[in-house]
Amino acid sequence: MIQICFLRGESEKVTKERYQQIVDELLGRLDSELNVILERTFPGKRLVGGKYSMSTHSITMFTDNVTEQCFRMYGKAECLPEYFRVVLAHELGHAHDKELEVLAGRLDEADIEERSRLMLRIEENAWKFARTILYDVAPAFLKEIERQSLAPYYKAVEEESVPA
Repeated sequence: MIQICFLRGESEKVTKERYQQIVDELLGRLDSELNVILERTFPGKRLVGGKYSMSTHSITMFTDNVTEQCFRMYGKAECLPEYFRVVLAHELGHAHDKELEVLAGRLDEADIEERSRLMLRIEENAWKFARTILYDVAPAFLKEIERQSLAPYYKAVEEESVPA
């Protein structure tokens, strides 16, 4: 477990204003007309931190889910602002992926093997973009979150299945 959670020295309770400040900071690094919505929880059963919608060109960030992800990964939420920043940057990666529409369009007609490869490529593209805008985040911290995020996609490719 990588312990880089003391980066900002912030308490576990992050306010909606602080989340908005992080959103504004990252959007300020981009020339982007993107709407980012802050909600507490993802409506499904999965622990989803953020979701990009191609149809509305918007990102919804689920703050309680991001908190839970951070706690599961680090056992505490001291690094929550940095963790939220990383998850948001990943979603921004989807929003700015020039290949996303084509790759997503191919998912419906793909067999299981091809589908898992397409999903991995979509996720890798988002992480590649995220790394370009997270120049001020500790590389080991970012790499560990990326590694854990991509693990089910690599496993699905290896097993020729679709990630959950």
